[in-house]
Amino acid sequence: MDLLVLRHGEAGQRSNLAGDFKRSLTVEGKQEIVEIANGLKSLDVELDHILTSPLLRAKQTAELVAKSLKYKSKIEEIDSLKPEGNRLEFYSTLSKFKQDSVVLVVGHEPYLSEMIGEAISQSGCRIDLKKSGLARVRVLATLPKIRGELRWLLTPKQLKKLA
Repeated sequence: MDLLVLRHGEAGQRSNLAGDFKRSLTVEGKQEIVEIANGLKSLDVELDHILTSPLLRAKQTAELVAKSLKYKSKIEEIDSLKPEGNRLEFYSTLSKFKQDSVVLVVGHEPYLSEMIGEAISQSGCRIDLKKSGLARVRVLATLPKIRGELRWLLTPKQLKKLA
């Protein structure tokens, strides 16, 4: 399975923990995600599934990418993709997909970088996934933990150049 890991776009200021759930993308954040999605489109990526954190900024990011790529299926909100989510639960969710699937995952830091590091290194290396950054991991196993190979790690600036 190919796992495309996308960090949500630029969001408004954090006011309190309860408000964090409802923080939306800024106007600039939305524009950047549209440009990022256009870059992704230029790579001829066809998605089988889109999974997102239920937090508003992640959902908005997933929706903008889905629209740009003309993704017709339902975007799935996954509680285990919340910032405090359980990665082992998430790996169990991934294990239900076919091995030849292409899955876009939209979420938060440090969750996503830790997941990528765990997938590509036994010792858990650290990846720095910028806001609107994208990684592609070829997943070789999902249970009991994810294991795979990093195929690419692109910054927002690189993705915009592809558009």
